[in-house]
Amino acid sequence: MTRATTALATLTGLLLATGCLRDAPPPDHTAVFTGASGEWIDLSHAFGPSTIYWPTDTAGFQLTELAYGHTEGGFFYASYAFASAEHGGTHLDAPIHFAEGRMTADEIPLSSLITTASVVDVSAAADADPDYQLTVEDLTAWEAEHGELADGTALLVRTGWSARWGDRAAYLGTDLTGPEAVPELHFPGIGPEAAQWLVDNRGVAAVGLDTPSIDYGQSSDFRSHVILYEHNIVGFENLTNLDRLPATGAGIVALPMKIEGGSGGPLRVVGWVGG
Repeated sequence: MTRATTALATLTGLLLATGCLRDAPPPDHTAVFTGASGEWIDLSHAFGPSTIYWPTDTAGFQLTELAYGHTEGGFFYASYAFASAEHGGTHLDAPIHFAEGRMTADEIPLSSLITTASVVDVSAAADADPDYQLTVEDLTAWEAEHGELADGTALLVRTGWSARWGDRAAYLGTDLTGPEAVPELHFPGIGPEAAQWLVDNRGVAAVGLDTPSIDYGQSSDFRSHVILYEHNIVGFENLTNLDRLPATGAGIVALPMKIEGGSGGPLRVVGWVGG
């Protein structure tokens, strides 16, 4: 929702609760779900043969046809089996992915997955340096313009990298696969100092990027993952269409496959921009 819509809903609820609008009907939010009061934006890449996975996950996405066609009963029937690593394509990182004892995929509260979105755009810096890392200065400059990051928000970092999706070498920095590819990875991420600043100073519920990883490609210790996930902050990776969200005022609905005990999972995530 926009800030104005949120404020109106809050005010209406308060007046109803105190009896000031005793005869007024409850607020109608159906326009949000029909799209009449704004726009739903898909922030997910589709899963298929070209889906990009971490170079050591060489199996990729597998879709096996079990049935397809007209049956003896006269009706059409289609069914498939699929297989996928948790951490490929647009996906969730549950905190336990890099933090022992922290939340698994099925334990993440909906409040961390359905919330407001704040978008920090570092695409110009990332275009100039494929190894760019979000800095504390990026965050404080954003706040100077847009206000303090709200508790419980999802911080989305736009690097522009999703434009490279479909070109594995351009997106990852290498077309190699297997362990030998890892030292050759080049893409932007969140710097450890920025991650620590968020933990120490702000109460974000989630972070997300339009890149393969929270940490930049050349990271060998995945320090930003560790810092953020240790505090049960959720991660969204391989997002797209972040250029269609405003810096503030959007919402996000990020619902992964609810895998019991999972460290992540495939994610369908959408943004909401009010009209």
